[in-house]
Parts: sequence; C-alpha cells; structure tokens
Amino acid sequence: MATLDEITKEKQRITEALARIDAQRERLAAQISELEATERVLARYNEGPQPRRRARGAPTLAAAPAQSGRRRRTTAMKPTGSNRSSPSLSDQILALATGKTQQEIAAACKGVRANHIGIAIARHKRAGRIEERDGRLYATHSTGTEQYVAV
Repeated sequence: MATLDEITKEKQRITEALARIDAQRERLAAQISELEATERVLARYNEGPQPRRRARGAPTLAAAPAQSGRRRRTTAMKPTGSNRSSPSLSDQILALATGKTQQEIAAACKGVRANHIGIAIARHKRAGRIEERDGRLYATHSTGTEQYVAV
C-alpha cells in the first residue's frame, strides 16, 4: 500500500505542477498579445523605417539616421514677423469690433475660416478687449496706463 500512496502523491504533485505551468503559460500568452498590440500601435506613430530583427550573433551595422517621409521645415519656409504686409487676424478683428455683429466681421475678413474668426473673438472676449452688447461687438479701449499693485 505504501507504494500505491507514493504513486498517488507523486501523481497529485505532478498535476499541481502542470496546473501552475498552464496558468503561467496563459499569463505569458496574455503579456505577449499585449506587447504585440503595443508594438503595432507604436509602429503607426513611429517615423522612418522599422528596425529589422536580426538573428542572434549577427553583427550590427551603424546605420545612417532614418529619414522620414515628411518634408523638413527650412528657414525660408518660416514666416517672418517683421515683414508682414497686413495686420494679423487678431488685430483685424479688434479693429472691426465697432458695433458690428460676428457675421459682419466674418464677411469683412474675406478668405478666413469662420471658426478661426470665432476663436479670435472668443480670445478677445476672455482677455477683456472686446465686449458684446445686444449681439454687437465693441472693442474696449484701454489707455494702457493702469498700474498694478504688488501684494
């Protein structure tokens, strides 16, 4: 009987070990699937070619920096603030706020998207440079001589 008990105990120990191994295999499979999903997401947002997987022991080559498909911005493409021939949209809207409605201001700013005009007007309202009375916009002219007391 002692031999039969030993066989039963050994069989139970092996069954428990197999259950632990199966649980660990499932955990690792879940981790691998998460990593693969993360890898796919990162691949969408990475610039340039993906690094190639190499065989173990293969020498690494010093590669040139990866060039992305986007065009690089040069100094010739940057707008220069001092050479502007027309005032900014923000300045135009502030100048037009003389009792006009938002639609009238939008009509006066030809070629400018309506949402950009709305955003600029909202920015002026928050800053207190424009106030709205009876659906019309008025610029508040401050003298600029206010002094602020440091507390």
